[in-house]
Amino acid sequence: MFLIGLTGGIGSGKTTVASRLKTLGARIVDADKIAREIVEPGEPALAELAEAFDGVLNADGTLNRAELARQAFATPEATEKLNSITHPRIRERTLERFAQARTEAVPVLVYDMPLLIENGEYKKTDHVLVVDAADEIRIDRLVNSRGLDEEDARRRIAAQISREERLAAADSVVDNSGTRDQLLQQVDTFWEQVVAPQLGEK
Repeated sequence: MFLIGLTGGIGSGKTTVASRLKTLGARIVDADKIAREIVEPGEPALAELAEAFDGVLNADGTLNRAELARQAFATPEATEKLNSITHPRIRERTLERFAQARTEAVPVLVYDMPLLIENGEYKKTDHVLVVDAADEIRIDRLVNSRGLDEEDARRRIAAQISREERLAAADSVVDNSGTRDQLLQQVDTFWEQVVAPQLGEK
């Protein structure tokens, strides 16, 4: 199984790239999706979060993400408390997905992970693919497409590692400074030049 680590800063277009890779034949393991799954009603992590933080459940028993974020990111200690509850379960479920893919002989698995570089997970992949775009382009997307105010967008980008650090860990880079079609063409080229040879395809 060829394991690709896919990452990129917020607003870089990583989701678009993952979608294209799926269309081309890869299976996607989405870390953000798993993070949402492990706090659904009935999951142990949700009960632990409700015990650790006050008033983070909605009336219907679902997680009030905004309230959890308000409390959990207020202090380093609170953030560590959140991470100690969620990270081991995210890791466990991720490994389950990897094992399932190997059992099913999935040829190409893409690990879509925002913090791939920061937490060292990139070292466990066969190939690191980084989606890159200039900070100002990403800020514009966050403001105009996601509705963030500019100050919030800049703060979120500043909270992540720099483009230089991300690019230094990359085996391949797709540049999302242009149009969607240009991005997709780069992904197709990546598949042809990097992935296809791993599959014995010409």
